[in-house]
Amino acid sequence: MAETLTITDNRTGKTYDVPINDGTIKALDLRQIKVTDDEFGMMTYDPAFMNTASCRSAITFIDGDQGILEYRGYPIEQLAEQSSYLEVAYLLLNGELPNQTQLAEWQHSVTHHTILNENFRKLIDSFRYNAHPMGRFIASLAALGTFYPESKNIFDAECRQKQIHRLIAKVTTIAAFNYRSTIGMPYAYPDNELSYAGNFLNMMYKMTEVKYTPNPVLERALDILFILHADHEQNCSTNAMRAVGSSQVDPYSAGAAAAAALYGPLHGGANEAVIRMLLEIGSVSAIPEFIKGVKGGEGRLMGFGHRVYKNYDPRAKLVKQVAYEVFEVTGKNPLIDIAVELERIALEDDYFIKRKLYPNVDFYSGLIYQAMRFPMEMFTVLFAIPRTSGWLAQWQEMLGDPDQKIARPRQIYTGAPRRDYVAIDQR
Repeated sequence: MAETLTITDNRTGKTYDVPINDGTIKALDLRQIKVTDDEFGMMTYDPAFMNTASCRSAITFIDGDQGILEYRGYPIEQLAEQSSYLEVAYLLLNGELPNQTQLAEWQHSVTHHTILNENFRKLIDSFRYNAHPMGRFIASLAALGTFYPESKNIFDAECRQKQIHRLIAKVTTIAAFNYRSTIGMPYAYPDNELSYAGNFLNMMYKMTEVKYTPNPVLERALDILFILHADHEQNCSTNAMRAVGSSQVDPYSAGAAAAAALYGPLHGGANEAVIRMLLEIGSVSAIPEFIKGVKGGEGRLMGFGHRVYKNYDPRAKLVKQVAYEVFEVTGKNPLIDIAVELERIALEDDYFIKRKLYPNVDFYSGLIYQAMRFPMEMFTVLFAIPRTSGWLAQWQEMLGDPDQKIARPRQIYTGAPRRDYVAIDQR
């Protein structure tokens, strides 16, 4: 027996049976609810999509109340422990983990697409010396599409796959080249013998050595962070990727739109805000006074709470563990003591417990990046690099979804009623 929702319109006394599928009703089914036949029909009003599903997706599952995150059914904890970022990217894009042959081919393809056209350097060199790395990244991503005009053929499967390989490969080069340009260092070109994370570190930090050898602990830590940031369901930037991509634009333009959404401090800039908060606190002894101020509305506890998670963000537990492994190599970031004590106090305080404010992935990730010598301005770029695979997986899924059309939300008009134009000398 089909599940239905019975709705009675108290304005007219009419009753409507609306089908329920997967725990949802279709918003269009509400259009039949009218007082008069010439009305538009009932709509839902849901600012910021607080309770609206905009798509069906088989990529990422989140249970915020239980603190569960899964990619294609695989728990994030297992992937972080046993997998690599490129293997996870393959999983997101293809639905299944690759076998050895598939993984080798995938790694080879991504590795050999990391080189940028030499003319692209002119764009990077044209940015002002103090241009923000994320602004550079967004502009570079959009410009990259102009080098591949065939990328607009998004329904050509082979062509589309080539653009996906290019994007995942070249975002590391774009990020590293822009960083080197900012500090006035010569560009360090990709090394095809290194891993995805190792090659990124090479392009960021290589100096005069003939061959750069990344520290294996730092290389693995970065790979784990890339895994944890690869996708996160229908967040702001993913929604932007899907919405802009629904116009059937090329993936470089849609990716630039997604990166622009990530640029915002409420999305990708949160770990930078955590570092600034910890610096402002300054010492463990100052934490009680800071907590008192937060309760009094004088500040915010950055890195705590999440739109989806009402439990401990599973990524935060993994990042905290990775942080200590990194500090064994780099030396302990002095801010970690403040962070750990702040977390302990907050998790024992009824004020935060009642509000379900638990640490999220941003609380510890910035401490790792800082210990690895990444400037704070680069933190959001480090988020965008791995999230590119998630954006592309979501974009690809959207293109194959027969329910999807060009995104265009409805509005509730609150402006003036119809009126006649008044000549300027009569106003």
